[in-house]
Amino acid sequence: MKKFLVLLLVCVLGVSLLSAAALAQGKKPKIAWCPAISDPFYYMIGKGIEDKCKELGLELFVAEYPKAWGPEVQVPILEAVAARGDIDVIITGPTSKEALIAPLKRIYDSGIEIITVDTYIGDGDYSKPSEYSFPLTFIGTDNFQGGVEIAHRLAEMIGKKGKVFVETTNPDVSSVVERVEGFKKGISEYPDIELVGVEYCLDIQEKAQQQVAAALQANPDIVGIFGTNLYSAQGAYQAVVNAGLKGAVKIASWDATEDLIKALREGKVDLVLAQKPYEMGTLAVEWAYKYFVEGQEVPKRIVPGFFFFTRENVDDPEAQQYIYKVD
Repeated sequence: MKKFLVLLLVCVLGVSLLSAAALAQGKKPKIAWCPAISDPFYYMIGKGIEDKCKELGLELFVAEYPKAWGPEVQVPILEAVAARGDIDVIITGPTSKEALIAPLKRIYDSGIEIITVDTYIGDGDYSKPSEYSFPLTFIGTDNFQGGVEIAHRLAEMIGKKGKVFVETTNPDVSSVVERVEGFKKGISEYPDIELVGVEYCLDIQEKAQQQVAAALQANPDIVGIFGTNLYSAQGAYQAVVNAGLKGAVKIASWDATEDLIKALREGKVDLVLAQKPYEMGTLAVEWAYKYFVEGQEVPKRIVPGFFFFTRENVDDPEAQQYIYKVD
């Protein structure tokens, strides 16, 4: 009888421990969204995060949207969010492949999970052991492939010959680095097309405009320009318009902001690649929920697709969902 009671007590304790473990695993996480910059793309990611948190009943803290891009702006915000002491997972877009490794690792070591969206740290391969493999996942566009496809489409627009130029933003940000490299790979397949330069505007539209204007003066026979993000593309098309070359110089741009879609309709831009930022946000929350509540293993890389706007399809009803609208 005594042996039976001891056995019963052990079973009860075992069940209790299992129940406690299950409850711990089933805890709904508190999520923090730490955007990289204040722009339509990141607001769309934030909207996806907010909507998915509401759907799943998760508590969300939204950090400030920085007015400038860079680790010196982003890191203090991340550290302040981590210091709150009530966050389970931070969703963020690292503003540098290398400079954000150590700060994010310190936050992770404090007990907060990290999900990177749009941009990554290191080489983005979190599946292999490394100093930067600690984030749960990277969720973002295949920027290299997007760059390749833009190169092919721009090549077609310029008759597969002539000089082209790339206006980009920061040299140490994973997304734009891949876009430029993909573009170089794609354009290299056309022997009669020459890439005459790559310039970095550091997310300053006026600087992009000045750099493109200088490139057009140095190479007046440029026939195509690739603007790798919002500020690069806006500066590029303004420089082309000011030079009286609207239509003569074809412009391929990245990110379907309302400004760039308007420019496409007006003939200032000829191609716009739309990412899917809202989906990035919803996927980040969905996988945080699956990890914390359901105990699922998270894929180390999740890649939403992209969509190309042209003047032929820009007003199609089904295309409107891909425009970055922040209202």
